[in-house]
Amino acid sequence: MAKEMKNILVTGSVGQIGSELAMELRRRYGAENVVATGRKTEPSEELRSSGPFYFIDVTNIDTIEEVVKKHNIDTIYHMAAVLSATGEKNPQLCWNVNMNGTINVLELGLKYEMARVIIPSSIAVWGPGVPLENTPQETVLKPASMYGVTKVCGELLCDYYVLKFGLDIRGLRYPGIISHETLPGGGTTDYAVEIYYEAVDKGRYTCFLKEDTKLPMMYMPDCIEGTIQLAEADFSKLKHHSDFNHAATSFTPAEVAVEIKKHIPEFEISYEIDERQKIADSWPNSIDDSAAREEWGWKPKWDLASMTEDMLKHLRARKEAGALYK
Repeated sequence: MAKEMKNILVTGSVGQIGSELAMELRRRYGAENVVATGRKTEPSEELRSSGPFYFIDVTNIDTIEEVVKKHNIDTIYHMAAVLSATGEKNPQLCWNVNMNGTINVLELGLKYEMARVIIPSSIAVWGPGVPLENTPQETVLKPASMYGVTKVCGELLCDYYVLKFGLDIRGLRYPGIISHETLPGGGTTDYAVEIYYEAVDKGRYTCFLKEDTKLPMMYMPDCIEGTIQLAEADFSKLKHHSDFNHAATSFTPAEVAVEIKKHIPEFEISYEIDERQKIADSWPNSIDDSAAREEWGWKPKWDLASMTEDMLKHLRARKEAGALYK
C-alpha cells in the first residue's frame, strides 16, 4: 500500500506546468503543506503569498536537501527542466539540469524514504523510426534532441530506482501543454499557446511550424488532473512507472486557426519555419495512452474545440484587465 503524501515539494514551480500544479496541490493538500521552489524567475504574487516558496538549484543537492529537511518533505513533484528548443541551444545545460537534477531528487527520495517521487517525461523520448500514428507505449526510443535524450535517460533511471531500491516513482510522457495562465518556456509545441495570445492581442500569428504539423497536445486542466491522479493511484496496480503515455488530442496549426476563426473571424495565420520544425518532425502525430487508462483510470475532458473556447474567454478577460502578458 502506498504511503500517504503529507508534505510536498514542487521543483520548477515557476514554470508553465509547475506554477499551476503547485497551486492545485495547495488547494487539495493545504497551502502550508506544499512547498514551491524555483531557480531564478520571480514567482507570481499568488504563488509566493499562498504558501512556502524558496529559490533552489536542482543541480546542487544541498539546496534541495535544506528545504526537504526544514519541511519534512515526503513527496517531490520534480518539474524543473530545460525544454526542447532551449536545450538545442545549450545541450550541456540541458543535460546538467535534467539529468543531474533528476539524480539529486532520486537520491533524496531514497535518503528520506519518501512516499512518492513524480518525475514527468515527454513525447520528446521518440524520434525517427517511431510509429507516427497512435504511438504505442512500448516502442523504439531514439530522440532527435538533447531534451529527448535526457527524458529517455530519466525514464530508465527512474525505473531502475523502482526495481533496485523499491522507491515509489511515477511519471507521464507529457504532450504539448496549453495554458492561459503561464507562457511556455522554450518548447517545440509553444506555438499552440502563443497562437491564442496573439489572436486575442493582434488578430494574427506567425507560426514557426508548418501548417500541417500534427502533434499530441493537452489542455492544462487535463495535465494537472492526470498528474495528480497518477500520483494518488494505487502503486500495486501500476505495471508501468515512469513512462506512461499521456494523451488528450492531436491537431495541426491550421486546425487551431480554423477553431480560432470561429470566435475571431478576422484572425490570420502565416508561417515562417525555424529550427523547431526538425524536432517536431521527429515526434508522433498521436499516441496510444491505453496503459494509463487501464492502470490508473486516465480519461481526458478537453478537446480542441472546448479548449479553444475556454482559452479565448480567459485571455480576452485578461486583455480587458490590461494583464494579457502578466
